[in-house]
Amino acid sequence: MSQNTSSAVMQQRTEAHDSLNDFPTQPWGTRALCKHVLSGCYLKNKTVWEPTCNRGHMVDPLGEFFSEVWASDIHDYGLEGAFQHDFLMPFVPPVFQRPGHSPDWVVANPPFRLAEQFIARALEVATEGVAMIVRTSFLEGVGRFENLYSKRPPNIVAQFSERIPMVKGRLTARGSTATSYCWLVWLTGVTGTKLVWIPPCRKQLERTEDYAAYREVAA
Repeated sequence: MSQNTSSAVMQQRTEAHDSLNDFPTQPWGTRALCKHVLSGCYLKNKTVWEPTCNRGHMVDPLGEFFSEVWASDIHDYGLEGAFQHDFLMPFVPPVFQRPGHSPDWVVANPPFRLAEQFIARALEVATEGVAMIVRTSFLEGVGRFENLYSKRPPNIVAQFSERIPMVKGRLTARGSTATSYCWLVWLTGVTGTKLVWIPPCRKQLERTEDYAAYREVAA
């Protein structure tokens, strides 16, 4: 049976209201952010909070570029070193209650239906920048324009030139997707919006061990 590639079907990913929205990001997609989008941000000595850490698929590659990664999620996925926390709640986790412990960056794959709230919260707590991977269709919408983009547009829209498959409930190197993704980046003290393309880089940034740790072997 051929794949239905109509625009409506391509952008559908309907989740129940109480769903955990468990769609892990392939690690090479996070490396692409750090290498091709944030290359001039001097991440080596910076801290980053990943508030949708899941099983660590984004945490591990972030650790290759940042000096320290703080990981949390509303659900306990068993990731060592992560703490259970609802990112949208107003209280601050103990790790950030010490002087000088606000994260420099917040980087995440937010639940689609809560992405606007995640972005607003991230902009409150990050001192240098926020990066969110979202469906490219997230750029559309009158309500989203009025509530977010007209008030605080991203400084960088980084569109993937390759598709990055996200499969519900598991990390996999296999499969394909009809949905396109981009990184939206906000930088403190910067104005204006720049559109960039992330060049084809999956072959250079993907590693077999990314999937072996989760019982998946790259094809």
